[in-house]
Amino acid sequence: MPKCIVAEDEELLRESLVGLLREVWPQCDIVAECEDGGAALEAIAQHQPDVAFLDIRMPGLTGIEVAAAAAEASPATQIVFVTAYNQYAIAAFDKGAVDYLLKPIARERLAATVARLQARGTRDKETLAAVIRQLGIMPQVADKPPLAWITASAGKETKLILVDDVAYFQADNKYTVVMTRDGEALLRTPIRELLGLLDPTAFKQIHRSTIVNLKAIASIARDDSGRGTVKLKTRPETLTVSQPFMTLFRSM
Repeated sequence: MPKCIVAEDEELLRESLVGLLREVWPQCDIVAECEDGGAALEAIAQHQPDVAFLDIRMPGLTGIEVAAAAAEASPATQIVFVTAYNQYAIAAFDKGAVDYLLKPIARERLAATVARLQARGTRDKETLAAVIRQLGIMPQVADKPPLAWITASAGKETKLILVDDVAYFQADNKYTVVMTRDGEALLRTPIRELLGLLDPTAFKQIHRSTIVNLKAIASIARDDSGRGTVKLKTRPETLTVSQPFMTLFRSM
């Protein structure tokens, strides 16, 4: 019974894709439904699915970044990108390296994708890598400028914090802890929502519950299990990098 994951940050679109998949591919076991790129990467590493349906634009890690990292985390996983906007991406997919689905997803198109996946069996890692390199040079059009300032609570005070001064963000139930050189403050925005507001070139998710400012990193080390630790320039504590996210640092 083939296993797959679905990663799409828009709930209605995710539910629609899952529903269509169950219609056209009833034998497929949907083992995870993910709301962001970080959760998708962890799900791929955990479940080793046969197929991953990845939205190109997601908070935190893009579908392209997830696919690149998944090449190590789960080499046999076939990738199907989901896109709503980019003709350049569609042209690359048409070369047959991987498949794509254009939003809104038509039932007939999904059925054709499933037939292609069943016929292919395993993905061509070298060809996929070439497509990912092509997609990596696509201009990413932001919906709005990334956050420059945040307001966070520290005791009875409300602080105005420059985002560049943040060393890292860490999830704390429905809130987010903001850590700077001077100490911590509490932000009411959940970490998943924060992922979509930060500059993705400056902030990277390193764990389901942690986002780090790349400028704040002093060093990165890997242990025998494949997990990593990050030492910071302005904070004494170290941060854990979960194993799937370590691949994101290899090109740095």
